[in-house]
Amino acid sequence: MTANDDGRLKKSIDTVRENRSLRDRVATEDRNLSDDDRLEMFRAQFFNAALPDLPRIPGFHLCWLTTSNPRDSVTGRLRLGYELLKAEDVPGYEAVTIRTGEYVGCIGVNEMIAAKLPERLYQKYMVEAHHDAPAREDEKLTDTIRSIQEQAQRLRANVEIEDGMKEIGASRPVPTFSG
Repeated sequence: MTANDDGRLKKSIDTVRENRSLRDRVATEDRNLSDDDRLEMFRAQFFNAALPDLPRIPGFHLCWLTTSNPRDSVTGRLRLGYELLKAEDVPGYEAVTIRTGEYVGCIGVNEMIAAKLPERLYQKYMVEAHHDAPAREDEKLTDTIRSIQEQAQRLRANVEIEDGMKEIGASRPVPTFSG
């Protein structure tokens, strides 16, 4: 340390550089992660079980709903037949019970809240979302292809249909979804 013109003490530049280099060294060393370390971070980020597994309740599909998505609101899900799970419905989940706010007494973690849906509705919703709606889209594509083929025939042209398009519109059995 040296004295200023006004008598105050100040650190020398060498001391400042020495301290900064020690701090920078630690920060640089922390960034040197092995590929295995980075893989573990990736796993934790994308496959982290931050939400506890919900137990099976016969006759119901259980899931976690978000309270923070205005386009998929809890209120909307309640209108669709979902019911929020209360701690008394699932013994042993008292530790993850919401203690304040709109969802007091419900099982929840951060912005997520546990819910159940009768299995019969779950099956109907899944068939609609993952079978019926895609089949309707397939039908639209098939109609478009047929129309293009008819136009081509009138013009004495040929339309070649590739393998993937031949499969569109094929009848498929209605699946059963597991919850």
